[in-house]
Amino acid sequence: MLKTFAKTSLVIATVLLFTACSSREMSQYSYKDSNVEKENQKVQVTKQFIQIAQDRQANVTSQSSLEATINSLATQMMRNKKMNTRKPVLITSFVRLDNFKKTTEFGRIVSESMINELSNRGFNIIEYRGQMAVSVNERGEYFITRNPYKLKDEIPNTYVVVGTYSRQFGKVMLNARVIDNITGKIISSSRATYIHNRRNDCILFKDCKPARKIKIIKEK
Repeated sequence: MLKTFAKTSLVIATVLLFTACSSREMSQYSYKDSNVEKENQKVQVTKQFIQIAQDRQANVTSQSSLEATINSLATQMMRNKKMNTRKPVLITSFVRLDNFKKTTEFGRIVSESMINELSNRGFNIIEYRGQMAVSVNERGEYFITRNPYKLKDEIPNTYVVVGTYSRQFGKVMLNARVIDNITGKIISSSRATYIHNRRNDCILFKDCKPARKIKIIKEK
């Protein structure tokens, strides 16, 4: 009985102490001038938004593996949708931020992986690279192609997923968005940073300079 009473008293004392501290903390930000009080409230709300942004950066947008980065992009895109739709969506290759007409194997890997991730999250993904027929040779059977002469002339009215990447020191920043190809309206968007911590990312992008060659000559 005494133990129970002691525990109850301790809990009550803790609650009262917390309440007193909270009241004291609130009083620090209480001002007589209503205009000053409004500005202070704006500051406090802004601080909370900044804390959320920091938490988002640490746990959502910043990832240490490429697979986690792609997963983050797809998850954000699903949650950031401005409307629910079953309209077909096609996905294009991620391109360099400084040149929208150039991509790499890295950009193609990201876009191929996004097909899987977005499809699993409910987007109505279509494969527009399908040929008019299956082609067969001694090495295998093929259906998708990048040859424009083997593709359909037109595809149904769709949304388009576009993405860019920018190489930074030790990381790659990626941005993706779903766009209405008729109006240009952004239906959804996402961004993520792949932190690889490599001093040189040429292996990742397969553009390393060739090893220096030493010419061997006969000594005279």
